[in-house]
Amino acid sequence: MKLYAAPRTRAVRARWLLEELGVPYELIKLDLTQQENRAPAYLAVHPLGEVPALVDGDVTLLESLAICLHLADRFPEKRLAPPVGASERGPYYQWMVFAEVSLDPVVMEFFRRAPLTEQKNSGARPDEELSKHRARLAAVLDVINAGLGDREFLVGGAFTAADVVMASILHLAHTLGLLDGQPRLMEYVRRHTQRPAVRRAVSG
Repeated sequence: MKLYAAPRTRAVRARWLLEELGVPYELIKLDLTQQENRAPAYLAVHPLGEVPALVDGDVTLLESLAICLHLADRFPEKRLAPPVGASERGPYYQWMVFAEVSLDPVVMEFFRRAPLTEQKNSGARPDEELSKHRARLAAVLDVINAGLGDREFLVGGAFTAADVVMASILHLAHTLGLLDGQPRLMEYVRRHTQRPAVRRAVSG
């Protein structure tokens, strides 16, 4: 398998999962500042020039969520996804998609707006659109809090790829200060981002 990746992108969650699986793979690092992702050789892999991309034999996957779903099912013996037909399989799908579709877009909105927010002076009028995003984020975090409860993991009492995807997005939210007043979610992020596989995924 080959994983095309760059630091501080969604490729980190794919690499994290590969490290959790402990399977051999080739890491191909792309320097986005040098536009290596726009080189013809990489555009032949990913026509949009985005990362990550995973090449697994005859299969090429371009979306980080698809990569995580594929990898967890590719190695069922690693138990990073509930078995097909298990009662936990539906909730597993739900949290994987919820993290990507409901949580990630609103967190990325704050990420994109962070430089603009810092430039505003104290007399600036409140940004009504930003207030709407804050309300949306609060609602999304409430859903995650309720789903997580007092458990360490999202699904089935064990660590799965759903925790990889969710914790990676919540980690970005935490670095942006969006989890202030959310001790349960902050502990969830702390616990999972201290896993040895994470350290390997962000090294070098």
